[in-house]
Amino acid sequence: MPKYGLDNIHNVVLLSHGGAGKTSLSEAMLFNAGAINRLGKVDDGSSTSDYDPDEAKRRISINLSLLPLNWKERKINILDAPGYTDFVGEVKAGMRVSEGAIIAVCAASGVEVGTEMVWGYCEESNLPRLVYINKMDRENADFFKVVEEIKTKLGQKCHPIQITIGAHTGFKGVVDLLTMKAYTGSPTKEAEIPAEIKAQADSYREKLVEAIAEMDDKLIEKYLGGEQISPEELTRTLRLGVISGRIVPIVAGSALQNAAINRVLEAVCDYLPLPKEQKVTTTSGAIEPSESAPLAALVFKTTADPYVGKLTYFRVYNGVFTSNSQVYNSSQSAGERIGQLYFMRGKTQEAATEIRAGDIGAVAKLNVTITSDTLCAQEKQIKLAPVKFPTPIFREAVYPKTKIDIDKMGTALSRLAEEDPTLKVHRELGTGETILSGMGDTHLSVAAEKMQRKFGVNVELAIPKVPYRETITAPSKAEYKHKKQSGGHGQYGHVLLELEPLPDRGANEFAEKVVGGSVPRNYIPAVEKGVVEAYSEGCLVGYPVIGVKATLYDGSFHPVDSSEICFKIAGAGAFKKGLVEGRPILLEPIMNLKVTVPSDLTGDIIGDLNTKRARVMGMNPDGGNNVIEAQVPLSEIQRYSIDLKSMTQGRATFNTEFDHYEEVPANITQKLVAQKQAEKEKAEKG
Repeated sequence: MPKYGLDNIHNVVLLSHGGAGKTSLSEAMLFNAGAINRLGKVDDGSSTSDYDPDEAKRRISINLSLLPLNWKERKINILDAPGYTDFVGEVKAGMRVSEGAIIAVCAASGVEVGTEMVWGYCEESNLPRLVYINKMDRENADFFKVVEEIKTKLGQKCHPIQITIGAHTGFKGVVDLLTMKAYTGSPTKEAEIPAEIKAQADSYREKLVEAIAEMDDKLIEKYLGGEQISPEELTRTLRLGVISGRIVPIVAGSALQNAAINRVLEAVCDYLPLPKEQKVTTTSGAIEPSESAPLAALVFKTTADPYVGKLTYFRVYNGVFTSNSQVYNSSQSAGERIGQLYFMRGKTQEAATEIRAGDIGAVAKLNVTITSDTLCAQEKQIKLAPVKFPTPIFREAVYPKTKIDIDKMGTALSRLAEEDPTLKVHRELGTGETILSGMGDTHLSVAAEKMQRKFGVNVELAIPKVPYRETITAPSKAEYKHKKQSGGHGQYGHVLLELEPLPDRGANEFAEKVVGGSVPRNYIPAVEKGVVEAYSEGCLVGYPVIGVKATLYDGSFHPVDSSEICFKIAGAGAFKKGLVEGRPILLEPIMNLKVTVPSDLTGDIIGDLNTKRARVMGMNPDGGNNVIEAQVPLSEIQRYSIDLKSMTQGRATFNTEFDHYEEVPANITQKLVAQKQAEKEKAEKG
């Protein structure tokens, strides 16, 4: 068995819009290469890639799957990425450790929203790619129509290197335009080009040869001079064009019928780059890949399993990763002991003694390592460029269903966030809720199901409460005397506070200007403590208070009955009274919203934002899109991810970040105060 490394491995990520048949394509590739002995199906959950119970249940890919196969002295590591946009983190991870991509397009549906999205990701990262037109066996499949759509929507650099046989009579095979050989049947065998498509094949070949010749001065001279260009010259120049991103080959087939799949494997080996042809990106610049250099491996995926434990997937860029060794995690500045290494294929593990530069493997039970960390040699430390994960855009509050779930929920959430970096967990101080943020509603519902299945924690998801704040708009003075007498020592604390609103509504402040010892120095910290505790609950709806300066200016004490606790109670009481006198108002979080939307939908989006109390700050063109910038209250965009997806069929994207707090309109304040009052009365009765 050959040793696989920088010279004979292809790491290829499969990308597409959901439902274009990536998983079926990977299954057919594995079968034809002899890696599996039966063809599984997505619909019955038997495919190698979709092994997760959630995937089988929903019939969509949720996780990035690693699927290695051997094809003619080459190893191809296929990374099957989800097509559904909520799982874009898995797509980004797969792209980061691949040298090439196959973008699958459905022959019936053509270029869809997800296709354009993954194409954009490939353009951003300059990832060499092939386009694969799948489902040619469909009744309404139209190869030539989809090719034109690909050229229009994705760019004129896309060129078919095959055309299909049997456009109107059912898919029978493909013609290779470089060798002018036909391949028919399943699995495909070499055959004669049918006479009825010979002219069409000649026409498409002519266009392809011209596109390839344009990339090389010598070839264009030959072409223009009417000389014959050899298939070797065409293949070599086409390969260089693919690697440089100047040309994208289009191939076709039917994954479900396992027709023309071998030609896709051949195209991967012929045109997509090897690890040795791509520089290694580190945080301090690019370096040449080398097997003899000290170890450098990037962790791109982590899975948490209650039975198997933590499984860490990594791609080796330099050196050789060996079982039962010591490595250094340069991202966490800590050593890690490596046990048994594995090659993964879906959920199956194959033990490995070493994993060489260019290859991908996994290791169990690492202590400190998380996704995006670099594992290297301690004596020659290096940090590889991490995976760039998108920021979560959808939030929901997580509530445990039972008391048992309360104790286990925190651990389960942190394990999930470790497994998926596009999930974030935080506690909202103003509302006391645990907030789970992700890429969409499906993403979070899958996370909730995982918590139940993997960790036995049952939770409910709900729209989060808005973290309102309260403040005052006018200066006020308040006095509070805490006095109790009950035999023996009494209780006495007397405080006079002055409250004033801070102009920037920033963090609260406390000051004192007590003269003459009316409040002894040793009690002033207790007054401050009481005031600080009172910040947590305003007088309107009970939200935390911000933007208030409280000044202790007078008071009195009793030589026997006064104590720290008395002055703490008095400080809190005076602050609460001062709030009521200071014309309190409710504040709401205002978010900066940036929506990237196709030009033809811009009017609809702006119209919708106007119904959400948004202030549109500006609009900038960006290619065929417009970027709308607006400020909008958080309460209006809690479900914006769902709204935007339905309004634009998923063609628009957005991101938000907190900007400032602003006064809530009076009618909304009244509604919230009435709601709070009703809850209070219900609690008192109940």
